[in-house]
Amino acid sequence: MESLGLFILVILIFFQRTAAPAPDEITWTYTGLVGQSEWSEHFPDCGGTSQSPVDVITTQTKYDPSLIPVTPLGYSQHGNKPFTLYNNGHTAFIELPEWMGLGGLPWLFTAVQMHLHWGSGGPSHGGSEHTINGLSADAELHVVHYNSELYPNMSAAMTQRDGLAVLGILIVTGEETNPAYNNILNYLSRIRHADQKILIPAFDVQSLLPKDLSRYYRYNGSLTTPPCHQSVTWTLFHERVQISKEQLLKMETILYSSKADELDRMLLQDNYRATQPLNHRVIFTSFSAESGKELSSGEVTAIVIGVMCGCVGLAVIVRFIVKTIRIKEPEKAKEKKQDMALSSTSEAEKKEEPSPSPQTEP
Repeated sequence: MESLGLFILVILIFFQRTAAPAPDEITWTYTGLVGQSEWSEHFPDCGGTSQSPVDVITTQTKYDPSLIPVTPLGYSQHGNKPFTLYNNGHTAFIELPEWMGLGGLPWLFTAVQMHLHWGSGGPSHGGSEHTINGLSADAELHVVHYNSELYPNMSAAMTQRDGLAVLGILIVTGEETNPAYNNILNYLSRIRHADQKILIPAFDVQSLLPKDLSRYYRYNGSLTTPPCHQSVTWTLFHERVQISKEQLLKMETILYSSKADELDRMLLQDNYRATQPLNHRVIFTSFSAESGKELSSGEVTAIVIGVMCGCVGLAVIVRFIVKTIRIKEPEKAKEKKQDMALSSTSEAEKKEEPSPSPQTEP
């Protein structure tokens, strides 16, 4: 009887473990059975109140003059040791050496890795995780750091509220190729399938960032993928980085989320999370609204037309003044000649008049 009870207990434990795998054993995706809408069922933090990404509504941000420019440390000192580029089935990410870090925050943060998020429809079809006033960029780069002053490693830091700092770089497309991003994109074809990794030549990581590191949005949020720990101090740069349409196409069409031995191949696309509610969080800015204001294309066009009209109007006024002066100058000269002629005639007449004869008194 005891043996039967023990057998049943073993069977129950087996089925329990089979039915409810540990979070690190769950294969999550952006769509499907364990897609974004189901993340919180398997990863409780994904249903928290301080989740990322968010939509930055610029009129609701708050200027904080104490926010100083972030300072990349060692980003350009890559040395001779190659980087590891890895397809983990969710993104392409690069492991960063521990001598790279980030200053300008309350603590020193050490770099861990960087990765990309993108869409599937080319330019202007979404792909970034964060949005500005509801508008997406074409892709987004994240550079992840952990608080090395307070915690020994990434694993210990990622569950702490002050554990991580992530830089967010919005990427848009244009006509010119961005050579810095080719340091990553040119090697994607060698990690096409999930779990593939290669060594690539080290390069200047700072060349991937925008030039202006002083203007950014700052808020407290989370990892944008499971387990979605709410431990991230986010710095989202105001200035976008530009790549070419061809570079974006590489990002969107080369990688697979499936493994090499899987028959059903799936392109790795739309690997971005939908924006999450702010839930009364405040997004701070390091710049005032006036200094950070961007002009729309319509505003730029209006300004250009206004300047052109002003120049044309000024030219017409100048032409009119010059023409008036040219007309008046001959008239004044003519009047002057006439005055001189009259003056000469008057003097001549005075000379010709006879002198009066002297008269005697009676």
